[in-house]
Amino acid sequence: MAVEEVRLNVNELQPGMFVCRLEGRSWDTTAFPLQGVMVRTVDDIIAVRQHADYVFIDRIRSVDGTPEAVLMSLDVGGGGSGLRHVGAPTQYRISASLEEELPRIKFAANEAQKLSRRLTADLREGRKLSIEEISTAVEPVVASVIRNPDAYFWLASLKERDPYAYSHAVNCAALMSAFGRQLGFPGSVLVELASSGMLMDLGLASLPEGTVNHAAPLSDVQRETMKRHVEASLAQLDSTPGTTPLIRSAVAHHHERHDGSGYPAGRRGFEIPLEARMLGIVDSFDAMSSARVYQPASARHHVLQALYRERDRLFQAELIEQFSQSIGVYPTGSLVELSSGEVAVVTAQNSARRLLPKVTVLTRPDKTINPAFRQVDLWQQPEADGPRLTIHRALQPGAYGLDLAEFFL
Repeated sequence: MAVEEVRLNVNELQPGMFVCRLEGRSWDTTAFPLQGVMVRTVDDIIAVRQHADYVFIDRIRSVDGTPEAVLMSLDVGGGGSGLRHVGAPTQYRISASLEEELPRIKFAANEAQKLSRRLTADLREGRKLSIEEISTAVEPVVASVIRNPDAYFWLASLKERDPYAYSHAVNCAALMSAFGRQLGFPGSVLVELASSGMLMDLGLASLPEGTVNHAAPLSDVQRETMKRHVEASLAQLDSTPGTTPLIRSAVAHHHERHDGSGYPAGRRGFEIPLEARMLGIVDSFDAMSSARVYQPASARHHVLQALYRERDRLFQAELIEQFSQSIGVYPTGSLVELSSGEVAVVTAQNSARRLLPKVTVLTRPDKTINPAFRQVDLWQQPEADGPRLTIHRALQPGAYGLDLAEFFL
């Protein structure tokens, strides 16, 4: 078999690359197959990095990772989806700095959260839903995510004390925007995806008092009652002019799971529309990384790892990988411990080097506050600065008593 080898630093690996050799180490001293390994996820990159700093990839055995090929692998338009694969995917670029975008997204997110609060009250009092009003509220959030997705996720990390019910809706709207941006859908579709994030839990307002945000695990009866919120959400949407097929299908099926274990219909695999598969991942990610009545927030990196462990069981593997690319292996706003022992917060992503984001260093190695708050780009570090810094591990929100809001708000 022909081989076309290219030597790479392990941090340059991308999903779809086939690693045929490790520099300075043989495969038989690792747990990998002797013929090499196909990199499918970020976990694969991390595993390879434990054995070598440089690797050789076989370009012939590596797969096509073009945006068109990605969309084909996700079955756009299947399963009764409201999404359509029309033309080449949009290639988005960062068009505003974090500093430029923060004031705009702060205003947009606050307005969206006001609407989320009012929406719940309106539904409980029997007032009608307006899809047009929802779209108008999410459009500025989508526009901001298109310009610079880091801005929203940085802002969200500073506002983690907001009530879950309202922040969850807006977070999911922004996450769906970023997810759709990664897949190359046009702006009008991103607005529909974001709207589905805002509307997915409409039916919760109709559930009996005490079922939502229950302080203890739900009983079997309560769990079955909770599942009825999907039916209640659809009843609201079906009586609302302007509800699009995409929004409806996302809300209807976002609790279905890849292996058929979800609800309400037990759909599996590509029977689940793509927008619903996306919303299921987004919903789970934000729920697990948010503080709730019965659980503390988990580090976003750890939540991504948990989702990876469920690939091709609860969630489609390729879609989990695309979601990770949309927010970063260490999402913006995450606390991390560096190889130096210092604690830092991730402030921006390097899209081509997902393991090496930009960070602000908050502490000295002994974990005392370092007020210099120096900025470090882990990808492009000057050689004269000494040993290159890397991320040693992700930290839970609030680790070492660090409250980001105290430093940056």
